[in-house]
Amino acid sequence: MTRVIEALRAALGTGAVLIGADIGPRHRSDMSMTGRHLPKALIRPRNTDEVAAALKICDTYGQSVVPQGGLTGLAGGANAGPDDIALSLDLLSGIEELDAEAATLTVLAGTPLERAQMAASEQGFLLPLDLGSRGSAQVGGNLATNAGGNRVIRYGMARAQVLGLEAVLADGTVLSSLNKMLKNNAGFDLKQLFIGSEGTLGIITRVVFRLRPLPRSTSTAFCALPSFEAVLALLRRAETDLGGPSAFEVMWPDFYRFVSGHKMTGAQPLRPDHPFYVLIEHQGNDAANDPARFQSLLEAALEEGVLLDAVIAQTEKEAQSFWKVREGYALDTLPEIVNFDVSLAVGRIGAFAEDCRARLAARWPDGQFFFYGHIGDSNLHITTSVSYAAGEGMHDVDEIVYACVRDFAGSVSAEHGIGTLKRDYLSYSRSAAEIDVMRRLKAALDPKGILNPGKVI
Repeated sequence: MTRVIEALRAALGTGAVLIGADIGPRHRSDMSMTGRHLPKALIRPRNTDEVAAALKICDTYGQSVVPQGGLTGLAGGANAGPDDIALSLDLLSGIEELDAEAATLTVLAGTPLERAQMAASEQGFLLPLDLGSRGSAQVGGNLATNAGGNRVIRYGMARAQVLGLEAVLADGTVLSSLNKMLKNNAGFDLKQLFIGSEGTLGIITRVVFRLRPLPRSTSTAFCALPSFEAVLALLRRAETDLGGPSAFEVMWPDFYRFVSGHKMTGAQPLRPDHPFYVLIEHQGNDAANDPARFQSLLEAALEEGVLLDAVIAQTEKEAQSFWKVREGYALDTLPEIVNFDVSLAVGRIGAFAEDCRARLAARWPDGQFFFYGHIGDSNLHITTSVSYAAGEGMHDVDEIVYACVRDFAGSVSAEHGIGTLKRDYLSYSRSAAEIDVMRRLKAALDPKGILNPGKVI
């Protein structure tokens, strides 16, 4: 047993520091399934003081530490190597306070997102941050990757929903700024250093979320449109007439045909021969009038030719069936899939999709390429399924897609962060000067480079 593990066990207790088979295979990789090794040890701190004690010891010994939350990421950001110690936040979980007057929720970083959402809902509030992995994703990881999800168009990314947080630096310093105020300009906004930094600058241990009123009405429709220009016209009309949709999900026709025709989906809201499809949702607080306003929007769009067809969900079950189409789980049945989560200026997404598809098809004429995404918040998803020739692999697909993103001045990561899988392409979306400043920040806050080494930069 190494001296660092002995020191950690002395500080935290034997049961909080696991090695060998006691670690368990779950801690090998995030959902990218690219992790290949169990860490040298797994630390399971129970509170902020134990996180601080563990990091102080690891910093003293120059021991690398990889923070792990719910392990739902897709960029390899939580994968540990055989010489790393993984620090799990599983035990650092719970709701600490819901302040109804301030409309804030204070939670520990290891709390599953869904548990935080339920705590808010039970008191009549909405925690807008929402992801498909809400049941297992932890709020600390959500902040570390600046998670987005379906409702960014209305409420913004994770960083827009955080008023305060607590983080532990590499040397064990606890930086606690559990601010509840919407306005606080007393110096640098230090919390933003840690949100989106993927555990490379510090480990988040607590968060203060800003809550919103729980919506009193939800209207959902599945729409068919003649062109991407019509998609943008519907989005702008929804922003004007409704004050903005709470979700605006766009699907290209090949995506819709494959997913809606698959037995896993079990729903086909509209015919499969339209050029574009949109799932639009509006949540409001005027239950008496919101549904009528929503219907009027769609009727006007139909009259103007912006819509070809539309169906409004009449029940919650029907709305869920619409969302089941958009979630696209049937894509997981395809062989050799590679998923992308990129962002571009909204007006350029249509042209990007055409160009990217053409580049991919030129390389793999028999491949399948699916485009879909949130669009209103500039986020496009791409799923590819190709048969590789000898010597080819997913990195060949990466190079084509990310080169196209670079050429359209987009971002290689709309969500999920950079981790290790997108690290080689960071320069496609960030300048040399920006990356240099990232390195300076890393050197200032983690001079020995122990926190999540090799990730992001």
